[in-house]
Amino acid sequence: MVIFMIRLIMLFMLATTLFGSRVDTFRWSEGETYLMFLERFDLPLKSLYYNLDKDDQILTQEMHAGIHYQILKEDNESINQILLPLNDELQIHIYKYKNSYSFEIIPIISSTKTEAFTIKINHSPYLDIIKATGSNKLAEIFVSSFKYSLNFKRDLRKGDTLVMIYDQKYRLGKPFSMPTLKVAMIEMKKKKHYIYLNDDDRFYDEKGNEVEGFLLARPVKGARISSRFTKRRYHPILKKWKAHLGVDYAARRGTPIVAAGSGRVTHAGRLGAYGNLVKIRHTDGYETRYAHMKSFRKGIRRGKYVKKGQTIGYVGSTGRSTGPHLHFELRKNGRAINPLRVVQVTTKKLKGKEKKAFLKLKENYDQSIDLHLKNETIFTKTTKPDTVCYFYNGGFCEQDRLN
Repeated sequence: MVIFMIRLIMLFMLATTLFGSRVDTFRWSEGETYLMFLERFDLPLKSLYYNLDKDDQILTQEMHAGIHYQILKEDNESINQILLPLNDELQIHIYKYKNSYSFEIIPIISSTKTEAFTIKINHSPYLDIIKATGSNKLAEIFVSSFKYSLNFKRDLRKGDTLVMIYDQKYRLGKPFSMPTLKVAMIEMKKKKHYIYLNDDDRFYDEKGNEVEGFLLARPVKGARISSRFTKRRYHPILKKWKAHLGVDYAARRGTPIVAAGSGRVTHAGRLGAYGNLVKIRHTDGYETRYAHMKSFRKGIRRGKYVKKGQTIGYVGSTGRSTGPHLHFELRKNGRAINPLRVVQVTTKKLKGKEKKAFLKLKENYDQSIDLHLKNETIFTKTTKPDTVCYFYNGGFCEQDRLN
């Protein structure tokens, strides 16, 4: 009962002080660490870092350049609260209560809206989508969805039409995270080509054949290949020739590593020269390995099921390694194969009840596509912010007012 009353008091205090508060949004600077951030704003290092448990201290290292974070200040410019997004799901919440600051990890609260647009092709789908929407993410998603089934360079003509329907997350009234494509259509040589997101989270064509590749092109976004798959390689540490049965992706320490395909984690821990290693078992005897990690994503453990594209850890240099990179392996029934040669190792053809349900979904999607074509739907930016609620010790709601 006492705890409940304390939460009610905090709720009342916060709700009344918010009316005199201001929320500012900033971008995390290149090279800045969490400790540097605390020092810059003269925040207590002991309570907000050194007294944290090891897992939370590791999480603070996930802040990286370009992240948008929020600071809520009172009229006297003193900091009331801070929200620091760590990824698509979690954020650091620093808040002031009775003249002292506290730290907690909380979920990111977001809303999802279904949006759509139609455009005519003038140059290429990628460039035209960016011009119409200002979003590189939408352009990347559209082009990659048709990557293995259509040849835009050969068959696309000026004046052809494309339609995209997708779900977009919003945090504090602004687009957040990667959009989720629901259905897309592109007209080429007067023929319409479709791609549909089915209820099983896979993409299919009009006939119910899977069109998405099994493996992501790269498990580390923006990384360069520093060493390729080969059965003969001179090892820089051992100073001798040996096989290199994987692909190395060089990237800065702490860069997120994502699962190249959906599957179940069979190992997440230290393993000899691999250092911190994650193994994921996929269908049809396939296994992927991710080595030399700095740390694992919170919750990644043996038995955990992960989806393709889900963050599983962070680039490091543990084990036998000369610098921060991901050593990525693909194995088939225990035998290492070249990941770069495996574009699409398995596809699924819907049958029976699954296909019947898909065709019903397809019918609804096709009607939506036809409606947007008829209305020539243009991309519109969301300008009105949402009311967002964040919770701790009872919680509060605020109407965000971002600069």
